[in-house]
Amino acid sequence: MLADVFVMARDGITAAGYSPAVVEAALDALLASLGARRAPWRVGVSGLQGSGKSTLARQLAAAAERRGIRSVVLALDDFYLGRAARRRLARDVHPLLMTRGVPGTHDLALLARTLAALAQADPRRPAVVPRFDKGRDTRLPPSRWRRVAQPPRLVLLEGWCVGVPAQDASALAAPVNALERDEDADGRWRRWVDARLAGAYAALWRRLHRLVLLQAPDYTVVARWRDEQERALRRRGAPQAMDVAALRRFLMHYERLSRHALRTLPARADVRLVLDADRDVRRLVQRRTGPAGIPGA
Repeated sequence: MLADVFVMARDGITAAGYSPAVVEAALDALLASLGARRAPWRVGVSGLQGSGKSTLARQLAAAAERRGIRSVVLALDDFYLGRAARRRLARDVHPLLMTRGVPGTHDLALLARTLAALAQADPRRPAVVPRFDKGRDTRLPPSRWRRVAQPPRLVLLEGWCVGVPAQDASALAAPVNALERDEDADGRWRRWVDARLAGAYAALWRRLHRLVLLQAPDYTVVARWRDEQERALRRRGAPQAMDVAALRRFLMHYERLSRHALRTLPARADVRLVLDADRDVRRLVQRRTGPAGIPGA
């Protein structure tokens, strides 16, 4: 597939985010790929845990605002099901669904309503955007949700599994780690998650006009990147902070689809920021041809 490839200076994420040069180049590539498409533009921002996707999405929105493009960032994490709903899934489907994060643990109906409300937002009837409190492991009350009083031209949806396709049934047979081997020996959990990915999540991905990908070099860096976030929480004495052993188990819930994302998303992304192990941006790859939405979703 044809693409424009720009070799970037060794320029990685910092506490303040990606450099302005990286953000502006990514926004230029994204807007060029959208061309004359009518707004609102719905763009997915995908990347493995710890890659900086939330930061990049906020920076892209801020840069677009400076160009006069009204923008909103939605985090897939804010649409998690709360504890009570996941407890029902754990009881009725599989105990591993108590842990939030995998497809099937989000309220996609709420996300669809939010997208529709954003398109119709006005000062008299503002759209409200949910917020999830990870410390309390539940959604904040609606009185504390963000209000958007004007329809955005650019909606950025960021999340670790955004754009990821379902796997073939044959790929689900063998466990990929100890969690799957010991706690999903019959494959019931991973088949249920994959069915959600093939259904409601694929329908959501088809609603996205473009996909931006922060492309990790391999899966082994995820534990280090994610632990950097946990170390910061541990230093602050946050009660929800995970130690190394807890983090290792936590990441096993996402390893299967994270590895699948590494194999499949580069060919599906319209704009790719290719990262090295230090999250330095080595190349920006812009696809020049392809369908309007995410291919194969």
